[in-house]
Amino acid sequence: QVQLVDSGGGLVQDGGSLRLSCALSGRALSSYAMGWFRQAPGKEREFVAATSWNGGSTYYADSVKGRFTISRDNAKNTVYLQMNSLKPDDTAVYYCAASARAIVVVTSDDYDYWGQGTQVTVSS
Repeated sequence: QVQLVDSGGGLVQDGGSLRLSCALSGRALSSYAMGWFRQAPGKEREFVAATSWNGGSTYYADSVKGRFTISRDNAKNTVYLQMNSLKPDDTAVYYCAASARAIVVVTSDDYDYWGQGTQVTVSS
């Protein structure tokens, strides 16, 4: 059974940085493309970033491009989201997700497994 555990969220000031981690268990991470999504209060879940099964391709939402970096360590079965220059608008619950499609995917319906989410709060 595949499980994802998100961690690394917290409270940070405007302009600060955080690194989120997502540990996959139950199967090799290399079997999946991975993505990060977020959901702010009162808003729909939105795509943030995604990586192909081997990290060779990545894709970012325009709102985070140049500030966030998605990476993966298949040997550690872990995916990361490095978030720099954080803004109050980045405040949300962040979720990692795994897709058996292996290529970069940006639609939440194409993901098969989800983490429990980790709260990121950016204060102004």
